[in-house]
Amino acid sequence: MLSLNDPMIKRSIIMDHYENPRNKGLVDDPRYLKVNMNSESCIDDIDIQILIENNIIKDFRFDGVGCTISTASTSILSELVIGCSVEEAYQIIKEYDNMIKEEPFNSDLLQEAVVFKDVSKQANRIKCAMIGFNGLLELLDSLKG
Repeated sequence: MLSLNDPMIKRSIIMDHYENPRNKGLVDDPRYLKVNMNSESCIDDIDIQILIENNIIKDFRFDGVGCTISTASTSILSELVIGCSVEEAYQIIKEYDNMIKEEPFNSDLLQEAVVFKDVSKQANRIKCAMIGFNGLLELLDSLKG
């Protein structure tokens, strides 16, 4: 597990994902599910796309305008869920939500996402840290019909 007590390590991970976001850029492919997520309390306005084949998330794309926290958390999320089953993605979302709510969570499952552990101490940043996760949840829920 990453050292949650080292603010410099956390900051460098967040800044790396903000300055070099993974899986950024949308694709023009009708097989992808897409959702727009925005925040009334921040500049965040991002589109998220996922491609699911045989119950596996094959791709996760996002693009738009986002603050450092929303961009970095969505970038980390994209790396976490590509290759996961839908059920595994739901578990990652649940563990992340638990972490944000300061409830027990599985840090091994969250990997780099643990850098957002203390975001709950900044109430105005919770929506930023959750926007990608909430978007993925909305897309996965849409599969249930």
